[in-house]
Amino acid sequence: MKMPQTKPKSDRAPLARVHAQVLLGRALVATSFPVGAAIAHGLQPERLTLLRFALATLLFAPYIAWRHGLAIPSARALAGYALIGGCLVTFFWCMFAALRLTTALNAAALFTVLPGIAAIYAAVLIRERLGKRHLAALILGAIGALWVVFRGDLGLLLRLDINKGDLVFLAGLLAMGLYTPLVQRLRRDEPAGVMAFWTMATGTVWLLLLNNGAVFETDWGGVEAKVLFGVAYLAVFTTIISFFIIQHATLYLGPTRVMSYSYLTPAFVVAIDWALGKGLPSAMTWPGIAIIVAAMFVLQSGTDGAGTAPAPGKVSRR
Repeated sequence: MKMPQTKPKSDRAPLARVHAQVLLGRALVATSFPVGAAIAHGLQPERLTLLRFALATLLFAPYIAWRHGLAIPSARALAGYALIGGCLVTFFWCMFAALRLTTALNAAALFTVLPGIAAIYAAVLIRERLGKRHLAALILGAIGALWVVFRGDLGLLLRLDINKGDLVFLAGLLAMGLYTPLVQRLRRDEPAGVMAFWTMATGTVWLLLLNNGAVFETDWGGVEAKVLFGVAYLAVFTTIISFFIIQHATLYLGPTRVMSYSYLTPAFVVAIDWALGKGLPSAMTWPGIAIIVAAMFVLQSGTDGAGTAPAPGKVSRR
């Protein structure tokens, strides 16, 4: 008698887990906007960013030493980490500078143009091709972002009523868009954690150069406790954990799909502000948020890897 064949165990679970990790990472990134806005006036942007990177590097070092060792990478690998770290340093400096001049929700809304920027870079650096469906989703997300920034007021849009902080943050996004394409282009065989650590370490070196020794002249005793606690939170949750998640997920999903989760950032920020008792945005803002979330789902649906997650380093570049 012929025995019925046992169906293979579903291989969707690993891919579903990667998506869940990216969702967690993006929720953590969203918290950086209200936290950053709360501490942005406590120190100069370059000092805040240096504290964030230096603390994250120090806290992550014992784990990397235990799991993988702290051998100095080759000069070529180190140059790659420094290039990625430079993109992140530029972005976070711009973020702290921008949050002195604009709102957390505006910054979060502008953050949703990141998938489009990353997609352009990915098309050039790793030949990642976008179909019409994905291109339409990127345009839809940009429309939603503009809707939120201009609060659904066409008059404000036509007058380009944006503030200086929005422009500074947009400049940071142009640098951040290189992050995931470079991760996929420059990664060799090292674990994602090792790559994340050396990215943070080289970023710290960039920031030491940017501060030009002024960090040693700062009156740290006069810094408010909430600023130091805020930096500690950003170092652990929105730097170490989110960097690790994003770099790991990029190897499985590709830059554009990972960055598409940025579309959820405004919704997360709205939820965080509401939980902190800051109320909800105006009714005219909600359609823009709905458009942004819809764009994210369009980008995630009907893509490659519907059944299994490709091996790291072998992401399909359609």
